[in-house]
Amino acid sequence: MPKGRKVNSSGEKSKKLLLEKAIELFSTNGYHETKISDIVKAANLTQPTFYLYFQSKESLYKDLIEQFQNNFFEIVHNDLENKPSANRSFIHNIKEALVNIFTYFAGNLFLTKIGFYDSVEAESIKEKFALALSDKLQENQEINFSSEIEVKIFADMIVGAVERLTLTALFTELREPEQLAEDIVNIYFISQKELVR
Repeated sequence: MPKGRKVNSSGEKSKKLLLEKAIELFSTNGYHETKISDIVKAANLTQPTFYLYFQSKESLYKDLIEQFQNNFFEIVHNDLENKPSANRSFIHNIKEALVNIFTYFAGNLFLTKIGFYDSVEAESIKEKFALALSDKLQENQEINFSSEIEVKIFADMIVGAVERLTLTALFTELREPEQLAEDIVNIYFISQKELVR
């Protein structure tokens, strides 16, 4: 039997606690203002314990961004890749993707703040989201765009709405994920609204 810590050991609890405190501190204070000493103090652990699990503050931060990005794009691709059918339109897929994105954001507020807003990678994450959405919009036959609007601009507007509404309505708990997804679909796909229901 291999040696090492068991999954539910105090070591795994320490690592999880360090991650939670790091996410919270990076989100609240920013990357540069957060020190390893702050993270271990908040977790009530020691710096040697930190280095058992993480090579550096930078590597921990990069891991968090990667975790956010992987989770986010798994949601985006899973929902947008669903094939429209008789009882499931493409617009329904978009609405479901938005519900799942907002639900993930609400359940991971601090990580979302880091990954979608504060990190250097945030802009490229939003750009990849807009491109994925744009590609699916162009492939789809349900939605007809006028010659006056580019599909990529339309996708950018949806991403902008997600970005702004997350801050102003989701994080402030003014709206639930389902309500926000419905709002966006009704605004951007108003002529197709009956397909969503």
